[in-house]
Amino acid sequence: MAIFGASGAGKTTLARWLAELAHLRHIEVDGIFHQPNWTSLDDATFLSRIEELTRESGWVTDGNYATVRSLIVERADTILWLDYDRAVTTRRVISRTLKRALTREVLWNGNREALSNLFRVDPEYSVIRWSWTSHGPMRETFVALLSSGEISHASVLRFRHPRETAAWLRDLRVTPF
Repeated sequence: MAIFGASGAGKTTLARWLAELAHLRHIEVDGIFHQPNWTSLDDATFLSRIEELTRESGWVTDGNYATVRSLIVERADTILWLDYDRAVTTRRVISRTLKRALTREVLWNGNREALSNLFRVDPEYSVIRWSWTSHGPMRETFVALLSSGEISHASVLRFRHPRETAAWLRDLRVTPF
């Protein structure tokens, strides 16, 4: 299973929860890509690691990286697209980033979000700005992907609001979080 959506949509929270519920491996793509000191993993190594982790069945990924998207889509039997409005994801990413920065929460490989990143305009340093600027292009990418036929092998669920995701989970008779 692969979960896609803008930063702040709740991909990781949902992936972690579904993986635990179904006793599957959770592959947090951000945790693989972001090495210590926010160093990015080179494309070849990144692709190789994702290839290795998705080789066998029984996993849930979260992330939108173009470098590995085709591989993940090709191997996923189910794709969840959290296609929430920019207002929803922006509110969530601001809240999450502020909390992480203030509590000095350790993310992946010892990385932490800096409070100063709340005020940066460069999307490479500000997840808030990244979420805002990548929202539209990411949506266009997934609309094109859905119409391409490339994912006809998978069950695809597109949720346009967190209420739709919650309703789907209720229909499965599970209560998240």
